Amino acid sequence: MHLTRFTDFGLRTLIYLALQPEKLGQIAEIAGAYEISESHMTKVVHRLGQAGLIETLRGRNGGIRLARPATEIGLGDVVRALEPELALVECQAGNFCVIGGLCRLQSIVNEAQDAMLAVMDRYKLSDIAGPDSRALKRRLKVGTEA
Repeated sequence: MHLTRFTDFGLRTLIYLALQPEKLGQIAEIAGAYEISESHMTKVVHRLGQAGLIETLRGRNGGIRLARPATEIGLGDVVRALEPELALVECQAGNFCVIGGLCRLQSIVNEAQDAMLAVMDRYKLSDIAGPDSRALKRRLKVGTEA
């Protein structure tokens, strides 16, 4: 099982924002912290906004922030919102297969995917970026005048 880099960057963006909920984040700042291109980060932020996971505030003092508390953002929901196609095998995506309907692979892969998402559903963003995340904040230079 593999999540796209886009989803990985989306999760990282949410982690960054959760580490400093009282402050608006900036795309350049987040991209710099993770050494990701600002152009790609802009696309990620746009999609997070469309998914209702973050709020964007325009203008001179604008930025981005979580749309709701980190305790209310489920990791499974983030993955579902950002992954363009969760299908692990072609037949799962509804594509033609010469053994379709005769093979149990699709149902087994569906079960595996459901299990992965069930685990993700047990965790909230706050489980990754909670109040005890001092080391994570230092590594990302969050809340410091780096």
